[in-house]
Amino acid sequence: MKALEWMGNSLQILDQTRLPVEINYRLATTYEEVAEAIETMAVRGAPAIGSAAAYGYALGALQYSGELEGLLSHMEQVKNRLAETRPTAVNLFWALRRMEDRLREQHGETDLAKIRQALLNEAETIAEDDRRVNRLIGEQGNPIVAEEANILTHCNAGSLATVEYGTALGVIRTAHDSGKKIHVYADETRPFLQGARLTALELMNDKIPVTLIADNMAGFLMQQGKIDLVIVGADRIAANGDTANKIGTYSLAVLAHAHGIPFYVAAPTSTIDLKVPSGQDIPIEERNPQEMREVFGVQVAPADVPVYNPAFDVTPSKLITGIITEKGIVSSPYSVNLLKMMVRS
Repeated sequence: MKALEWMGNSLQILDQTRLPVEINYRLATTYEEVAEAIETMAVRGAPAIGSAAAYGYALGALQYSGELEGLLSHMEQVKNRLAETRPTAVNLFWALRRMEDRLREQHGETDLAKIRQALLNEAETIAEDDRRVNRLIGEQGNPIVAEEANILTHCNAGSLATVEYGTALGVIRTAHDSGKKIHVYADETRPFLQGARLTALELMNDKIPVTLIADNMAGFLMQQGKIDLVIVGADRIAANGDTANKIGTYSLAVLAHAHGIPFYVAAPTSTIDLKVPSGQDIPIEERNPQEMREVFGVQVAPADVPVYNPAFDVTPSKLITGIITEKGIVSSPYSVNLLKMMVRS
C-alpha cells in the first residue's frame, strides 16, 4: 500500500480514513482535490503531506489554461490554498517553498509546457528524496535498538505517513530486517486511531510482532518493565529541539522519563524548523469537534458537549533522548547541535 503515487497527470491517494476495513484509492486531478485530501486526513503524516502538496502544486500548473503572464498569480493562489490545509506539519511549507523556488527559477521561460514539466520534476524529486531519506533514518537509528527490544510507538510514522518506508517505523523495520528480535506496542492514538488502524496494519503486513494497546495503558506497561524504548515521529521540530507530534506524545515522554526509558524522535531534517525558536511558537492545529463526539459516524458522546480537540502536543527537548535524522542522531544541547547539523548540510 502506497500513501500516494503519481499516475502521469493525476495523483493517486490511498484514503487512509477507510483503513483497515477498506482499501480505497481516490484520484486527484486538481490541486483543490489534493487540498481536500490533506484536510480530511485521507493523506496524513508530515512527509506524505509535503509530497502530496508538491504534487498538488504541479497539478495547479497543469490546470492553468490562461496567458503566461497570469501564471504567477494563479500559482500564488494554488500555494495559499495548499498551505492552509494543516498548520502544524512544517514539511507542507517546506515542500511548497521548494516548488515556488523552482517556479521562480523558470523566470524568462516562455513555454508553459516546460514550466509544468519543471514543476513536476521537482515534485518527483521531493518524493524520491523522501524514499531515500527514510531508509537512511532507519539505518541511523538501528544502533539504538538492542538485539532484543520491546518498542512503544504512537500514532503512525510508517510508510503510510511518508512516500515509502517510514520514520519511526523505518527504524523499527530496519531493526527487524537486520535480524533483531523486536516487539512493538502500538498506542491506538485517539481520537483518530492512527495507531490502531494504520500502524498495527503496517506491522502485521510486514510480519513484525505487534500488540495494540489503549493510549492510557502505556504507563502501566512501563511500570511492568515491558517497554525498553519509545520511538515516535514528528510534525515539526523547533530550533531548541522541542517537538510537535500527534496529541498524546508529550504524555508518553513524561512517562518514559519517569521510568528511565529512552525516548527518541525520528524525522527527516526537513521537519526541523530553525526559524521557530521553541515549541511555544509552533502553531497547533485544532480539529473538528465531531472527531471526539463520534467514532466513524457512531455517536459516543452527547451531541452538544463542548470539545477541545488539538491534533498535536509539544514535547520539551529535555525529555527527548535523541532525534534520529538521515544525517545522524542529534542529542542535547539541541539548540547547538541541530544548528550544527543543518549548517553542515
